[in-house]
Amino acid sequence: MNLRKIICWPPLLAGIGAGVTIVILGFITYESILSDTNYGLWLFASFGSSVVIVFGYPDNVFAQPKNLFFGHLLTSFIGIFFLTFFEVNFITIGIAVGIAVMLMIALKITHPPAGGNPIAVMLGGVSFQFLIFPVMVGAITIIIGGIIYNSLILKRKYPISWK
Repeated sequence: MNLRKIICWPPLLAGIGAGVTIVILGFITYESILSDTNYGLWLFASFGSSVVIVFGYPDNVFAQPKNLFFGHLLTSFIGIFFLTFFEVNFITIGIAVGIAVMLMIALKITHPPAGGNPIAVMLGGVSFQFLIFPVMVGAITIIIGGIIYNSLILKRKYPISWK
C-alpha cells in the first residue's frame, strides 16, 4: 500500500477542500460573532454543489470565479425579482429558472449549481439583502478557498481565467 498515493488521491483532496470551505461558511453562519446578526447567513444550499466543481474540477469553465460569482448573483436576483413581483407558484418558479438559465448562458457566466437558486430563493421568501449575505459573500469565500487550496496548497493553476 502506497501511503503517498492514498494521501494525494484527487477525490480525497477535493473532498477535504470542499469540506473545509463549507465548515468555514457554516462556522460563520452558526458560531461566529456574526451568527445572530443580519450578516450571519453565509450558507446557501447550492454552495454545496459549487464546491464540487471548484475543488473537484478547478480547470472547468464553470468553476472559474466569474461564473461562480455572477452565476449565483444573477440567478438569485432573478428569484428575488420574481418573488417580489409575482405570486410564487409552479409556473413562476419554472419561468424564473428558465430565464436564469437563459441569461447565464447568454452572458457566458454559466455555473450549473446556480440554476437552482431561483427555486430556493422563491420558496425561502428571502429579501434583496440575501444577495449580499449569503450569495455574494459566500461566493467570494468559495473563490478565495479555491484559490488558496488549488493554487497555494496543491500547486494547481486556479483560476484558469478571470474573464
